[in-house]
Amino acid sequence: MALKVQDLKGRKLGICVSGGLDSKTISMRLREAGADVLCFTADLGQPDEKDINDVVKKMAPCGVETVVVDVRKPMAEACFKTVMAEATYDGGYWNSTGIGRAVTTVEIIKAMKARGIDTLVHGATGRGNDQMRFERYTNQFAPEMEVYAPWRDATLLQEFPGRTQMCEYLAKHGIVAFPGGKKRYSTDGNIAGLSHEAEDLESMQTAMTIVETTMGVWPMTAPDAIESVSFTFEKGRAVAVNGKAMEPFDLLVEANRIGGRNGIGLSHALENRIIGTKSRGVYEAPGMELLGRCLRYIYQAILDRRATGLFEEMSRFIANQIYDGRYYDLATQAAFAAVETFAQHASGTVQVGLYKGNIFFQSLTDVKASLYFEENASMEDAQKGLNPVSSQGFAEIQSVEARSMAKAGQIR
Repeated sequence: MALKVQDLKGRKLGICVSGGLDSKTISMRLREAGADVLCFTADLGQPDEKDINDVVKKMAPCGVETVVVDVRKPMAEACFKTVMAEATYDGGYWNSTGIGRAVTTVEIIKAMKARGIDTLVHGATGRGNDQMRFERYTNQFAPEMEVYAPWRDATLLQEFPGRTQMCEYLAKHGIVAFPGGKKRYSTDGNIAGLSHEAEDLESMQTAMTIVETTMGVWPMTAPDAIESVSFTFEKGRAVAVNGKAMEPFDLLVEANRIGGRNGIGLSHALENRIIGTKSRGVYEAPGMELLGRCLRYIYQAILDRRATGLFEEMSRFIANQIYDGRYYDLATQAAFAAVETFAQHASGTVQVGLYKGNIFFQSLTDVKASLYFEENASMEDAQKGLNPVSSQGFAEIQSVEARSMAKAGQIR
């Protein structure tokens, strides 16, 4: 049975907050309902949040304590695993929000348990994906913990049908808040990327370029010169940029900076949501796109045709699982294990050129497991590598099947 606001008196609630109007309204309203409220926010290296402690300051007027949970390290690790799997969802979306929810929920649950919280509260809309992600991960990692979803509670939906009503409510408690003008879109972000959706972006008559980029620039305003950059990978993980060794989080920050200033990683999709509806999104993920493309060049060198086919199946499966809030499912972990088997040979250095949203291959070196040999591929020298005369027998064998199909009338 779903919890209602009237059921919360005396409960110890852990509210996931961002410091915005919704967070303030929910926190005040649940305190008013007699609940013991403690707020939690995650430091995910959000590019759109200059200082994560600003969330603490924003929530303070509501009379609540806000705990900041540092999840930057596990977030970077999850990003690296996603890149290793090349796990992009509809339209090339790098699953930034899906990855963020997987990491955030688990780490925040740990912090909540340490403080005796018995109920997790999230402010996700009843029309979106995040409600399912928050609740699935809570059910998996804290099955004894209950979940309260304010924006599925008919009482609160009736009390706060819009932003104006929230501002009026907060004003009664001495908290100044403004509904603002009509927002053009909403944004959710972390170190993996930014997702922009809703408001003006709901109309298919609105160009994606209404988005004011945060992690970089639109290609048309990027520099008028190619920037060369190299990434060194070890077993499918980036370990150095331009020869400089870096830890995962710092490397991702640098990849975001380099890709962003060259207009890399901007995409658009009508994604298929978990609940069956479609949602329009505009995404920024310069670092993930840059790392993913470079690693793909190594995979192309080391994977044969059948290995490539299986890898692509695992990649697609993992992308769907992350999106659906199933990052920790046994099936997902098994698929990751398969990807890691392929990635054992994915070591080498890739150099690419970046120019106005484009990534150009420049060189591939030190890939010891490469299946590419110039002597076999060359169209010039028949004295080395594969003897072209040998292909005659293979061609004749192939012709038997082809002619049989023609003779049987199967070819139209």
